[in-house]
Amino acid sequence: MALASLSKVVLGSAAFGVFWVLAVFPSVPFLPIGRTAGALLGAALMVVFHVISPDDAYASVDLPILGLLFATMVVGGYLKSAGMFGHLGRLLAWRSQGGRDLLCRICVVTALASALFTNDTCCVVLTEFVLELAAERNLPAKPFLLALATSANIGSSATPIGNPQNLVIAFNSKISFVGFLLGILPAMLVGMAVNMVMLLCMYWKDLEGSSPDAVAAEKEMAAVEEGRRPSPATSTTLKSPGQTMLVQSSSLVAGADHESVMVESISTKHRWFIQCSAPQRRLFLKSFAYVVTAGMLVAYMLGLNMSWTAITTAVALIVVDFRDAELCLGKVSYSLLVFFTGMFVTVSGFNKTGLPGAIWKVMEPYSKINHVRGITVLSLIVIVLSNLASNVPTVLLMGDEVAASAATISTAAVTRSWLLLAWVSTVAGNLSLLGSAANLIVCEQARRAPRNAHDLTFWSHVVFGAPSTLVVTAVGIPLIGIINAA
Repeated sequence: MALASLSKVVLGSAAFGVFWVLAVFPSVPFLPIGRTAGALLGAALMVVFHVISPDDAYASVDLPILGLLFATMVVGGYLKSAGMFGHLGRLLAWRSQGGRDLLCRICVVTALASALFTNDTCCVVLTEFVLELAAERNLPAKPFLLALATSANIGSSATPIGNPQNLVIAFNSKISFVGFLLGILPAMLVGMAVNMVMLLCMYWKDLEGSSPDAVAAEKEMAAVEEGRRPSPATSTTLKSPGQTMLVQSSSLVAGADHESVMVESISTKHRWFIQCSAPQRRLFLKSFAYVVTAGMLVAYMLGLNMSWTAITTAVALIVVDFRDAELCLGKVSYSLLVFFTGMFVTVSGFNKTGLPGAIWKVMEPYSKINHVRGITVLSLIVIVLSNLASNVPTVLLMGDEVAASAATISTAAVTRSWLLLAWVSTVAGNLSLLGSAANLIVCEQARRAPRNAHDLTFWSHVVFGAPSTLVVTAVGIPLIGIINAA
């Protein structure tokens, strides 16, 4: 696209600059309105400055992506109520053999769960539980929080529903769910393993804490000496040798509360529920949530429309819940949906200035994906932009340009270019706290935790995140699309 008029370029760049500042620094002193309002402000400025027409602004809003995001949040809420993430927490604690074993479990479980339930969701529900596990073993929280955040980002790269930028790429590229999964899965698995090894190497000595049994014994002795019993929410129950130690964390208790609310709030006017006992109702609802979610994943793999598949799954869960859906729908992050709406309009307006295309024309000869130098240059550009402008705007700005450049090489190169963009933009989120929403979620959840709070600072994240991002990205790139190519 040729450059627009000078006035449109200047005004469009100014509007995008306002959006960028508020997206990266949502609490700037001169305009502390936050990311969501910043996105709306950027969109409004694009229209007011006549950079984009009102009709084009409406047309730039990608409704399938918004629908899929909305439905995924609804389904995630029901899975949380059904105790899905409580089971993940129990899996982390089950027969844990010390700090290093726990770190490896967090990496593997978080990466795999993030591919199916989004990285942000996993970070929201697992952060406090990870803090509890570290405290139970007298271990520092930082390695485990880094493992949670970085593994969530790496794992989410494997599927279109793992993170928002993958949704954008899947819809724009028309790559099927299975094609996307097979194209990135090898890189994700190897990247997860490399990230785990780097964490172990950097924090090997810090992970030498007391065994869970020893910690539990010390707490029992202290409780006896003080003439009181341990608190039920944090006590550990020791069984005979060879049996598992069960850890009752506050997160699991919260998960149980969600399950109780889910069952008790069901209208008892329905004849079937009147005849069934509370355990039967609970089992039915949990089983239904798991079954329809599994069916949703199967539908993705069969190539059905992802947006309407997710919406249908969400509606099915709401209907079977037999209650006013206001409580469930109230848990949806509408601010995120509004942010995406404003971002779509802002980025579309910025593209109409012709400036992104002009910049890409300068870089394109050095960013061809048919040789190592080109892939390296392209990856570095994506990593830098993903941390300066966030990964979703980067994908929206660069996606079509990168694909058009790859089309001059071959049809297969187009698919690989989209997958490379998905991999690099996602892993780039591990570079710093500002690179990914999942990082910020872990940081804020840990800082505000009612118990065992930990302040994960910007620099403590960068010390590990920077080398991890570069190494994991480099290791994964040769594996992108290797199965499809074979």
